[in-house]
Amino acid sequence: MSIERSPFEVSDAVSQISAIHEHLVKGEIYRGYRPLPIAVSGIVGLAAAAVQGKFLPEVTSSRYLVYWVAVGAICAVISASEIVYNYLFADTAYDKRCTRRVLGQFLPCLVAGCLMTAVVMSARPEFASVLPGTWALFFGLGIFASRPYLPHATGWLALYYFVLGTWLLFTMGQAPLSGWRVGGVFGGGQLLAGLVLYWNVERRQREI
Repeated sequence: MSIERSPFEVSDAVSQISAIHEHLVKGEIYRGYRPLPIAVSGIVGLAAAAVQGKFLPEVTSSRYLVYWVAVGAICAVISASEIVYNYLFADTAYDKRCTRRVLGQFLPCLVAGCLMTAVVMSARPEFASVLPGTWALFFGLGIFASRPYLPHATGWLALYYFVLGTWLLFTMGQAPLSGWRVGGVFGGGQLLAGLVLYWNVERRQREI
């Protein structure tokens, strides 16, 4: 004897399954971020800070912004290289959904930072000293938003960016166009992120 179910019961069952799936996904650590590319991008950031004087013997707000936007783009490509490769050639459909979900948490803050940078570069380059702190705060918000899918220790990493971003804004009148205000903060942060990912994800995978 077949049992007929009303559309409301079916809809409720689908909603419950979706909720369970959402809970299970949040309980899993996203493994798309790899420690090596993240750490390498941090080294690039620190190196860029160290050689800024060579490339910018006369630092102006416009040149400073162009330089660090270019460095940021290079670091972003390095950090995302393995994610993009795996998404295109190696990931399963489930892995791709997880990647879209996690990046969807981080992208709004990244887009907001890019929009603010574009406004400052085009209309108010003299306000360049505001951006390092703002970038750090946006980046910390992105990490915090992604935290349900990342190791718990990334909460400390988000706090690192919050604290240093706030400090950068309070001290933006002190050596405002120093490369270490960007490369030092983000280079150190990426090295910390690589260490967190290695210790909490990759090392444990090797132990299993």
